[in-house]
Amino acid sequence: MMDQIHAEGKPSLLSLSDEERSEDENRITPRNMQELLSTPKQDKYKLARILAKKAIKEKKIFTICGSYPVVRESLRKKGWVEKRLPHRSGWRDGTVDQSCSCHEDAGKNGKRNTSREEVTCISNSDDIHDLMSRMVRNEDASLFWTVRKDAINCHSLHCDQMLNHFSKTGSFTTKIGLCLNLRNLPWYAEANPHTFFPRCYGICMEDEKQDFIEDFRNTAASGILKWVVDLNTGSKIAQKAEIKSNKRDVHSDKGSECYNEMNVKQLPGKLVDMACLVCETYLEQMQHKDIDRIADGSAILSEEKWNELLDHYYCLVHEGAVICNAYSYISQCQTILSKIRSANPQQAIDGNRNIWIIKPGAKSRGRDIVCKDRLDDILRLVEVTEGCSVKENEWVAQKYIETPLLIYDTKFDIRQWFLVTNWNPLTIWFYKESYLRFSTQHFSLDDLDSSIHLCNNSIQKHYKNASNRNTLLPCHNMWSSTKFQEYLEKKGHSTVWQNLICPSMKKAIIYTMKMAQESVEHRKNSFELYGADFILGQDFKPWLIEINTSPTMLPSTPVTAELCTQVQEDTIKVVLSNKTNGKNKDTGKFELLWKEAPLDLPPFNVTDLLIEGVGIKRSSQKATPVMNVNFIGSRIPQESAKNPSTSCQKQEESMVPLDYDKQNFKIEKEKNVLYKVPELLKRQRGKKSKVKDVRTKSLGYTDFPSSPVQSMQSIPDQRLLPPINKSKGRKDANFWKIHRASLSFPSMHSFNLPLHQSSKIPGSICLADIELCHEQHF
Repeated sequence: MMDQIHAEGKPSLLSLSDEERSEDENRITPRNMQELLSTPKQDKYKLARILAKKAIKEKKIFTICGSYPVVRESLRKKGWVEKRLPHRSGWRDGTVDQSCSCHEDAGKNGKRNTSREEVTCISNSDDIHDLMSRMVRNEDASLFWTVRKDAINCHSLHCDQMLNHFSKTGSFTTKIGLCLNLRNLPWYAEANPHTFFPRCYGICMEDEKQDFIEDFRNTAASGILKWVVDLNTGSKIAQKAEIKSNKRDVHSDKGSECYNEMNVKQLPGKLVDMACLVCETYLEQMQHKDIDRIADGSAILSEEKWNELLDHYYCLVHEGAVICNAYSYISQCQTILSKIRSANPQQAIDGNRNIWIIKPGAKSRGRDIVCKDRLDDILRLVEVTEGCSVKENEWVAQKYIETPLLIYDTKFDIRQWFLVTNWNPLTIWFYKESYLRFSTQHFSLDDLDSSIHLCNNSIQKHYKNASNRNTLLPCHNMWSSTKFQEYLEKKGHSTVWQNLICPSMKKAIIYTMKMAQESVEHRKNSFELYGADFILGQDFKPWLIEINTSPTMLPSTPVTAELCTQVQEDTIKVVLSNKTNGKNKDTGKFELLWKEAPLDLPPFNVTDLLIEGVGIKRSSQKATPVMNVNFIGSRIPQESAKNPSTSCQKQEESMVPLDYDKQNFKIEKEKNVLYKVPELLKRQRGKKSKVKDVRTKSLGYTDFPSSPVQSMQSIPDQRLLPPINKSKGRKDANFWKIHRASLSFPSMHSFNLPLHQSSKIPGSICLADIELCHEQHF
């Protein structure tokens, strides 16, 4: 591009003046970006200033917290400039401080294990990016890409800033969260989680632990029935049992158990009767026929009988024992198993070994995950340890898939990516490519070692491939989904991937995201890439195992080096295309899996509803309803004292009742009603005050208006209350002169007022101490 510009005689962008350069900045595109970067060193500072200014104007500044060279290079090609975080180590352009280190790549000392590819990318970094990074160091980043979601506080970001994480996703990204919350799926979708997620229990909780024990016992009972039914299949177990049953020699000193000449233990036939009883009860529970009967299925047998059944089951499955007269129970066992199979969608994956996979809740990358097939071993493993945190004591027991689909006698799982760009409306993107991870050893249920049953690359990379392994399997233990489809086509299953495997994985992802939609904290302009792990059954049906946040993107194998690079670049395409309104958006290999209409979510959770209050206590004795007496607080003018004939009239005109609605009632133990008195009434010590004419100069005597006290029934109507004179800011006193006749006031008698000060209400008198006098002053 630059050569063409010079050949045509057009001036270079760097040779223009500042005004001309600002007008011609739009000529810089991602296509000619790399050519501009190859300019001489003396011009790189000018070019860096132009590019930084353009990025600031278009809000194309990003920050990466973690080792993501693909994301960094992809954004730079699109004209984005990186705002680097402060470095705590000696790396350049590719590492971050230790607080943002990836938990999947941390070493023993907590430092980054940077691969050779990252070191190469760092050493080849052009210094023009360092210049631009320093120029935008005071600008706000528009895109944050981190490994850990707690590296940046999403609540402190602006609504237009993008972040590659959502908050509160533990309902499906943690083992315990997915275990407990996926059971609520029927409330969000018409689907049964047992059809795609192996049953799971959080045995760190007591109620979950009891449910797991009951499930383990029921599965052991059905395993006994399966052993009996297998006698008709011509399996090795049937042949072995038939040989041993022909040579049995019953001894009276052995009780109900019998031994043959080969010292092989033979179990009594009543074991099958006990197993049939347990399975029939279990079947009634699944069919909800036990609602009005025993709620606990384990109550059908005593604890001693349960222990006996499990001991015999272990002998039958692990030690090669046989059951006496087992052939006579085949028809009965087939009938019961057929009913259970129709009611339990996980009957096919159970097998008859009763193997469970135990996962710790506080660890990742397959650490301390083990497989167990004995109840005592599982309970002993997950015992609560004192002094440990809650997360360290969280354990999950999930039913192990004993009948997986094998490729050349080797177990594998599938890592499938999907992207969520919005939770309201829920928007899910499904990646068209995935990859398979193989174990290094041949599959066998007789050995429960992790090298056989765990396909996680962080586990298998520590083992060497088995010497007798099929040569058609890759030495790096990974296949792409395209390679897997080619394998299926050779085996005569060309349509299985498109018609069964891929649609089933899509449904499982949609159902899980619907379940978690309410619990995840939605934020505009956030997005997140997840990695779902699936295991295929012998019928090609995928089973969801777990969902990982921040899936590893390291190029550990040639397969991941290619696919992880593609998925990161395509994620950037999807995220940036959502900012534009163009119809032809480039989303790479991401396809829109699900997008629903926006939901009007309530501003609160249903679980937050509660009722607070205080109960009303009725008094045993009713209080006398009285009205608070209000008096005029100002002194009587002197001219009223000189003219007693008009004193009462002026008092009536100036009297204004104060706040009839705000009436304060207080009843003492003696049932005396307290009233507030005017400031003019003051008691002289040792004397009783009598109400006399207002001409008396003593402060202890005053004259009452014509209606000082009245009952609640005589309170005037609200429409008779004096109107407020807005211009003067007070009530109109003339109102009472006009409507005085309409108010019913009793005749006024003189009161003998022995006033006393109340200890509770200052300036109050007790009505009981007011004595009516027979003298009439008016």
